[in-house]
Amino acid sequence: MTTMTTAVIDVRKMERDFQMGDSTVRALRDVSLRVDPGEYVAIIGPSGSGKTTLMNLIGCLDTPTSGEYFLDGEEVSLLDDDSLSHVRNEKIGFVFQTFNLLARTTALDNVALPLAYANVSRTERRAAAKRALERVSLAERQDHKPEQLSGGQRQRVAIARALVNDPKLLLADEPTGALDQRTGGEIIGLFEQLNHEGVTIVLVTHDPGIAKRARRQIRIVDGAIVSDEASR
Repeated sequence: MTTMTTAVIDVRKMERDFQMGDSTVRALRDVSLRVDPGEYVAIIGPSGSGKTTLMNLIGCLDTPTSGEYFLDGEEVSLLDDDSLSHVRNEKIGFVFQTFNLLARTTALDNVALPLAYANVSRTERRAAAKRALERVSLAERQDHKPEQLSGGQRQRVAIARALVNDPKLLLADEPTGALDQRTGGEIIGLFEQLNHEGVTIVLVTHDPGIAKRARRQIRIVDGAIVSDEASR
């Protein structure tokens, strides 16, 4: 008998409404989506399409107005803020366009930060941070502060930080938006390498060229998924 793999992301008929004065704006409409372990998915859509709202819901930064969301088999759509925070820290690694590094802190300590929140000992978290920096080919820069690093190197530090707790999901929001084309291409190459190693990645972008390098593209327009297809 075949056992079905537990999805990393299992979204069922999810909707998200926002109150704007006296009117209600529906940012997401009847969205259903499944992402299995080891997939590399790009969510693409124009500005205002709902992709950021969807990313916030997938990343447990927000909760839906209706519908269900299971992350790694756990229903998270009804959790309170404290529970969502715990799930985020344990199961999701975030990569943002603006890096979000602490300016006066070394690369190593920036990467180790999520483990400090998880009460991991200093020795263990520094060892894990070194391993994460090695995965992104930046171990030799572990003692440098962000101001001493290029934009691409800063994003590699941010990716290492997202990987340090071995999350079920790597969630990237416009990760090349602050980089030049060549450096952005190198970062996307790193995502491809990590995916080949088995990391599950969901990348949010407005750039069709970046989306095509994922294994699967999901296009969202006016809050609804309009296409979901393999890139290659």
